[in-house]
Amino acid sequence: MNTAIQPPPNEPAPAGGVDKSDGRVRAMFGEIAPKYDRMNHLLSMQTDRYWRWWTVRRLAPHVNGPVLDLCTGTGDLALAFDAALGGRQPVIGADFCHPMLAIGRAKGAKRGGRVRFVHADAQRLPFPDASFDLVTVAFGLRNVADTDLGLREIARVCRPGGRMAVLEFTMPRFAPLRVAYAWYFRNVLPRIGQLLARNRSSAYEYLPSSVGEFPMYQELADRMTRAGWSDVRFRPLTFGVATLYEGVRR
Repeated sequence: MNTAIQPPPNEPAPAGGVDKSDGRVRAMFGEIAPKYDRMNHLLSMQTDRYWRWWTVRRLAPHVNGPVLDLCTGTGDLALAFDAALGGRQPVIGADFCHPMLAIGRAKGAKRGGRVRFVHADAQRLPFPDASFDLVTVAFGLRNVADTDLGLREIARVCRPGGRMAVLEFTMPRFAPLRVAYAWYFRNVLPRIGQLLARNRSSAYEYLPSSVGEFPMYQELADRMTRAGWSDVRFRPLTFGVATLYEGVRR
């Protein structure tokens, strides 16, 4: 029996492909929020910590103004940037899932309380134009229903000359590794995730499906360029299991 949480009536599930309607995604992440951090560290074998560390190491030295971490979830990347910047620039973590934000605020309160957590939809950001020097998205852009709209909104709130960074799952390019990883990603990871997280929304079946359908490498770089970004480049991490995309606001 399909027990996935269904979207509200005004957000019908798509005829084909992964259901990324706002209602489904918000409910799914709200359900797994209490176990989200632990499951991330476990299923990535702690590699997610390295990916965030590398992102902060790459970008923090160039920050000259406010930072927005979009789809912040429980706030790990926002808090990492705040620690690296030492309070020299304001950092905002934004997400549209209240249970995730509640955990982020609790974590932030234990680390000085400098990071401001805001309820916000990536497709309709409540910030003025050119508000931020850096906008980051870690493992969240693929959950935005309209990827191109999300990229344009990020461009709108980033100042000209400011930067954007997207950290996202990808499939390795090396064929033997890609085959082995795809098998693990589609057959093993969902079973472990579902067994440990025990959620009704099939979150760990959604994960490989959403990654498989999301644009990767040059395709996402081209979309960033069309949305208003220049000097777009990407760097695969951990043999291509994740990729860091960077761009400069035109």
